[in-house]
Amino acid sequence: MREIDLHVHTTASDGTCTPRETVRRASELGLRGIAITDHDTVSGHAEALSAGMDYGVEVVPGIEVSTRYGVSVHILGYYIENLIPLLDNLVNDRDRRNEQVAALMAADGLPVDYARMKERFGKAIGRPHFGRILVELGLAESVNDAFNRYLGKGQRYFIPRRTIEIGPAVEGIALSGGVPVLAHPFQYKKNDGELRELIDCCMDHGLRGIECRYSGYDHDQVRYLESLAEEYGLLKTGGSDFHGDNKPYISLGTGMSGELDVPCAWLEPLREEAEKLHRRLVSQEPSSSAE
Repeated sequence: MREIDLHVHTTASDGTCTPRETVRRASELGLRGIAITDHDTVSGHAEALSAGMDYGVEVVPGIEVSTRYGVSVHILGYYIENLIPLLDNLVNDRDRRNEQVAALMAADGLPVDYARMKERFGKAIGRPHFGRILVELGLAESVNDAFNRYLGKGQRYFIPRRTIEIGPAVEGIALSGGVPVLAHPFQYKKNDGELRELIDCCMDHGLRGIECRYSGYDHDQVRYLESLAEEYGLLKTGGSDFHGDNKPYISLGTGMSGELDVPCAWLEPLREEAEKLHRRLVSQEPSSSAE
C-alpha cells in the first residue's frame, strides 16, 4: 500500500480538487500523509489541516516556488506556515500577467473577464484556469491541448511570469521556518555534472532535501537520486505532483502508472528537520524585554 504523497496541488493554486476534497481522497486511498504544495501560496493550508484532523490524515503544510537558475527550477518548502515575504512580488506579477492574458483573449472576442475568473476560481489564478475556459468555449479538447495550442511558450496567449533567483528562494523558505527541497530534478534535463552544480548552489543557500521519487521516474532514476541524496547528506522526499483533472494522467499517491511509492519513514526526518530549523529561528529572535 502506498503511504504518503509529498507533492500535491489543490484549487488554492492550479489543482481541481479543493484542499478538503484532496485530503478526503487521500484518506480513501489509505494514505497516511500528504503535503499541500500549491504554487506560491499557503491559502489552502487551514482547510487541509482541518480536513486532516477529520479524516485521520497527516497534512504537511508546504509550498512550491518557481525560481530562476538558467532554466526554471522549482523548490518545495515543507512545514511552512507563512507566505514568504519575497513571494509578494511574484504574486503581484502573476496577477499582472493574468490580467494581460484575459485582456488579450477579450480583445480576440472571447468572453473572458479576470474579475469573474477570480470569483470562480479564487485568487491564485494560473494558466490551467485559462485552459479550462478555452476547453469550455470549445477551442481546445483538454487543458493540455489548450497549452499546446494557445497558452504554451510561443503561443498566442503566452505571457511570461517573473521568477526569482534560486538562492533567495531557498533562503526565504528556510527563514520562514520551512524545509527547502529540490523538486523533480530530472525535469531540468541536466547531466550528472550540471545537476551536481545545481545541488551545490542550492546547498550553499540552505537546501535540505531532494525529491527522489516522482511521477514517471523509473527505478534507475530513483536509485540515482537517492544515492545523490545520501552522498550529499540530504533528506529524501517524493510525491506525485497531483493536480486533479488538470493532470488526469497523474493519480494521488501512485503517480502516472502506479509506479510511485513514497515510504512513510521519510516523513519523520523531514518533520525533525523542520523542528530543528524552527528552534534555530526562535533562538535567533531578539529578546522582547527592555534593557
